[in-house]
Amino acid sequence: MSQRIEFAETGGAEVLQMVEAAPKAPGPGEVRVCNKAVGLNFIDIYFRTGLYPAPSMPSGLGTEGAGVVEAVGEGVTHLKEGDRVAYAQGPLGAYAEQHTLPADKVVILPDDVDFETAAASMLKGLTVQYLLRQTYPLKGGETILFHAAAGGVGSIACQWARALGVKLIGTVSTAEKAALAEKSGAWATINYSTEDVVERVRELTDGAMCDLVYDSIGKDTWETSLDCLKSRGLMVSFGNASGPVEGVNIGILNQKGALFVTRPSLNGYADTRERLEMMCEDFFAMLNSGQVSIDIAQRYPLSEAGKAQEALQSRQTTGSTILLP
Repeated sequence: MSQRIEFAETGGAEVLQMVEAAPKAPGPGEVRVCNKAVGLNFIDIYFRTGLYPAPSMPSGLGTEGAGVVEAVGEGVTHLKEGDRVAYAQGPLGAYAEQHTLPADKVVILPDDVDFETAAASMLKGLTVQYLLRQTYPLKGGETILFHAAAGGVGSIACQWARALGVKLIGTVSTAEKAALAEKSGAWATINYSTEDVVERVRELTDGAMCDLVYDSIGKDTWETSLDCLKSRGLMVSFGNASGPVEGVNIGILNQKGALFVTRPSLNGYADTRERLEMMCEDFFAMLNSGQVSIDIAQRYPLSEAGKAQEALQSRQTTGSTILLP
């Protein structure tokens, strides 16, 4: 038997329960991974609360982890038992000692990347890869605004932007988080608890405003984000931490300067094995170069997944959080 986290109804962290279940044998095109570490992400909270519906109930949770292949299904040729691997996509169920998922969502882990680092960064690192290198391929010299700059995604974005020669202005909620974002490479920070974000952006850019805004917060920051853009700037809305953006009149984009807006996702970019491998190669190269490092600021046992989610949801965390089976 194997332990995993399940939820039978949507709601608060209390709906998460540790249960015992028989490990699923991999079918054709699948592998089973013995997890050594599991990633914690805001999207996990979206499923738990019902913002994103789970395919069925009761449901497992989580899509990111790293470990060792312990069983291989028919037709899988690029992976074998004993391989060190990581994954960031696939069916819910990564919050577990063992997870069975499609082999084409699993990549070989380079020898110089440990399990904890991989579990803490695969989804976040690939998110930053598509945001900075594909949604709009930053060339250097741009000025961008990145919300939640001290979080797991934000801290990687600060480092990667600095490596590209991009001026990243990061929003944070405390002075301590501002210091962390600046240490990671943010060109400047704005404490939205004490400062007016739009006015501060105007001051920092001498009125030019930002070429792009990356917004994972959602409805609470939608209008503020648009107001931080220069004419014909790009709004990249990639998360809903405060709830989804709803009821928008598209005419507001014209009123605020002929703006562009996109709502990307990892699944929308890593939609083939070839693209996934290309993105992983790019991200692993940044890790190997030392230009990006991963701050694992919180570690929780798998049994305390609910506690870990509460800390993330209440913005008590910095950097990345992992669960240890």
